[in-house]
Amino acid sequence: MTLPDWPEDVVPLALDSAPVPAYGSGSLADLLPAIAAGQGVPGLRSALPELAPADRNCVFLIDGLGWEQILAHPDEAPYLTSLLPSSLGGSGRPLTAGFPATTATSLASFGTGLPPGAHGLPGYTVRNPETGELMNQLRWRPWTSPQVWQPYPTVFQLADRAGVHTAQVTSPAFQDTPLTKIALSGGTFHGRLTGEERMDFAAEQLAAADRSLVYTYYSELDGAGHRFGVDSDAWRGQLMSVDRLVQRLAEQLPPRTTLYVTADHGMIDIPFDEESRIDFDEDWELRAGVALLGGEGRARHVYAVPGAETDVLAVWREVLGDRFWVAGRDEAIAAGWFGPQIDERVYRRLGDVVAAAHADVVITASVNEPNESAMVGMHGSMTPVEQLVPLLEVRS
Repeated sequence: MTLPDWPEDVVPLALDSAPVPAYGSGSLADLLPAIAAGQGVPGLRSALPELAPADRNCVFLIDGLGWEQILAHPDEAPYLTSLLPSSLGGSGRPLTAGFPATTATSLASFGTGLPPGAHGLPGYTVRNPETGELMNQLRWRPWTSPQVWQPYPTVFQLADRAGVHTAQVTSPAFQDTPLTKIALSGGTFHGRLTGEERMDFAAEQLAAADRSLVYTYYSELDGAGHRFGVDSDAWRGQLMSVDRLVQRLAEQLPPRTTLYVTADHGMIDIPFDEESRIDFDEDWELRAGVALLGGEGRARHVYAVPGAETDVLAVWREVLGDRFWVAGRDEAIAAGWFGPQIDERVYRRLGDVVAAAHADVVITASVNEPNESAMVGMHGSMTPVEQLVPLLEVRS
């Protein structure tokens, strides 16, 4: 392929300027192993010495509740705001979600205690090297064996085997999904429709044994952010509901319990203009030499036609390099974007080119991803608004 001419003033972002997640010292993947190690589950160690052990532990994971969103909305979230100094064992600091900062990746990191390069869910959609097709890891399409795709045990399974009473209390819709099976299974699943029912039943499950580990989840905040944006009344209304749910659960904790409130990612609103939304399906430069476009708007996996990998990297870096961190696969691995461990089965799932947004911009695909391209709120990259998540703590 012939490379076009670009303006000479485009200076690509240095890859070492990307704020790499704190794998092994302060990431979402480090949370459950630290909790379970404190409960005496063998084979696990705590990378979070700030967390004091407790007999009973509950993690309430709120989809889309970034650290910076709490900071920006004290009036809508007075209870969450009051807990900010408790974050990360009283240090007042957030965790990092991991890259990309997206639900499938983060839930797998959380549930397995492993970074994306090990558990193998390194994006919203990635190429399956066995079939050459894009695999949507949130919706699990097209179907592939969950245990082959992610073979490691979950921390919940390890805790259950060690005699800890382990339970998940969330929407019934998630009970049989492959993502639940490979990331969150272990112990017993309890489907409850409303947030209030989940809070009440989670408290019951915590009290059901001397050692307990309970997980509960709320997705509606993330849905409102995607549809209406985090600057919308709908999103703020959901945040107010979340605030009340956290307080409801905190007020029911049995003795010797720690409640942790965390999230899978934050979110940023992207304007609907040509500078902020670059349409891959309409951009001949970005499409040249590309066989598949994976990932999502702010964290793209780009799969080149065989032999075009070097040229595609050059084009993407020249066209987008002042707004995205653009790396070749091996460069992204060396920079630690997906963690210190990259399993062999995961290597080819990563894009030949990986692009992570720095500016308030996304790469949409209006033809192939019409629903995702129409979203207001986006996430995925390593910027603080997407990457930083709370670890708020209440002890009884």
